Amino acid sequence: MVTTPATVNVSDFVHRQKPLWNGGAIAYSVLGYLGGIGLLLQANGWLNAIGVILLTHVLVWSAYLAHEFFHSSIFSTRRANAIAGSIMLWIVGACYARFDKLAKEHIAHHVNRVDFSAFDLPSAMQQLPTWLRQTIVFLEGVYFPIISFWLQWRSILMVFRDPKRHDERLRVVTLLIIRGLLFTLLAIVSPKALLLYFLSYIGMITILRWQDAFQHTYEVFPAGMPLPTRDRAHEQANTFSTLFSRRWAWLNFLLLNFGYHNAHHELMKCPWHSLPELDRQLFSGEEFHYVPLSQLLLSYHRFRTSRIFLGQGVAVDEKGNPAPETFYGAVGVSFLVQTY
Repeated sequence: MVTTPATVNVSDFVHRQKPLWNGGAIAYSVLGYLGGIGLLLQANGWLNAIGVILLTHVLVWSAYLAHEFFHSSIFSTRRANAIAGSIMLWIVGACYARFDKLAKEHIAHHVNRVDFSAFDLPSAMQQLPTWLRQTIVFLEGVYFPIISFWLQWRSILMVFRDPKRHDERLRVVTLLIIRGLLFTLLAIVSPKALLLYFLSYIGMITILRWQDAFQHTYEVFPAGMPLPTRDRAHEQANTFSTLFSRRWAWLNFLLLNFGYHNAHHELMKCPWHSLPELDRQLFSGEEFHYVPLSQLLLSYHRFRTSRIFLGQGVAVDEKGNPAPETFYGAVGVSFLVQTY
């Protein structure tokens, strides 16, 4: 059970800012992004390999920093968080949707305690030609995240299909041209570097999807649909923490503490660096919501194609026991794609 507010002053965590930690994380993401690309341009294969690892990690951190900026948990003003968040979205290639819209949609996930989806993936898959459906399943089976690319491009192209979003078209076209020119320049300078960049990007998506897959068993609704009323107990019962280790908490810094998801949902404005302490004060460590690392790895592999058609499944059986055999996981990275 979650510790009661009488014994834990959760609001105190909102004000526990560590500017040096935040500044270090932001600097690492920006400088590491530039440094990673620089390493990809080198002739030495070992430097290329280090560049791929560095760039992958920097992209992951940039995505999770964007998530922090959604919650305004780093800077004191909304404008500062929006500016920094837009930079992070540019780095991870999720800049085609406006920062404020992505933030609004993500906060709605917290407030309404549901997930939002642009469309019904299993039904959409069944409507595809057989050869295309089989190709998608094959690519997902060999860990190529084709569905994530599909969802991202669907979101981008929706701007041109939805008359209500006509005011976004010039911005999206401009961004496509600028980013297209930059990647063309990279290809001219070094085709190898462009391929390695794409490899790093796939690595980022895979890591984000792996974490996102097992953090919720919320109901999924299209945007604009009437939503049920869900309470805090429902939120915690359908939220799961995906830690590398609870004992060696420092390992979770590798993913900016994003695995402390129950603590994050208990206090969504708690800064990333304070989540381990908040988690220790809220929970005993024996709760079923801690998904073991071995299960995270095995289930992500085992259900990598079946979850496309079966949905996220059920994480806990009727007796309240963990049910890894039916916890298939979600598909995609929800907080980086606009669904409406």
